[in-house]
Amino acid sequence: MERKVKVAAVSYLNTKPLLFGFRDHPVMEMMELSMDYPAKIAQQLIDGEVDVALVPVAVIPRLKEYHIIADYCIGAEGPVASVCLYSDVPLNEIKRIYLDYQSRTSVALLQVLVREYWKLDVEFVATSDDYQDKIKGTDAGLVIGDRALAQRKVSPYIYDLAEHWVRFTSLPFVFAAWISNKQLPEEFTSQFNEATGAGIHNIPAVVAENSYDLYDLSVYYTHNISYPLTPAKRQGMLKFLGYLQ
Repeated sequence: MERKVKVAAVSYLNTKPLLFGFRDHPVMEMMELSMDYPAKIAQQLIDGEVDVALVPVAVIPRLKEYHIIADYCIGAEGPVASVCLYSDVPLNEIKRIYLDYQSRTSVALLQVLVREYWKLDVEFVATSDDYQDKIKGTDAGLVIGDRALAQRKVSPYIYDLAEHWVRFTSLPFVFAAWISNKQLPEEFTSQFNEATGAGIHNIPAVVAENSYDLYDLSVYYTHNISYPLTPAKRQGMLKFLGYLQ
């Protein structure tokens, strides 16, 4: 490509290891990097405003063309800690669930679990702003990202979506992957893959520059989130996309 590749990513704590290696890497000379929340950059990828984005995988059916261009993702093989249903009451007493506006994949995963696994009869409420104060009584809330780690200190009942997906399917879950909406040059994708993997192999350095009091980031980056995009994760992703059809 004669112009720079436009790349969009999320500014959550969980993306810090994936972005760590871009600094001072030659691939930065080939790209422009912008940051926003997941649903926003997903729309940018659909609309062709960016070429590559770290997007929720639920966006894949909405793309005319897609390529997964890196061997790393935001995935989980057990509890992920930062994508949870929070409640004051047990699952079977929940009447309404507020949905996080920031991620389509997490909302879709919750709806699959509610329908296929937990078999709950609940009302879903869309949101466009913060709503954590509404999580009380029989009203629960799906909260993702950094706000989800904070909500762990508040809600007595926490249902981790990745953990329940693994129980339901015996497969890991992929929340987001590096996806392009067009074929990109091999030189760019190989350097991009190298850069995005650098932080995964240097977690102590990533933790050192991201101070966070509410949750142990060493645990988060090594036990909750699983970054390599393995064959099992691809299988889990395809199973999830099957539910979205």
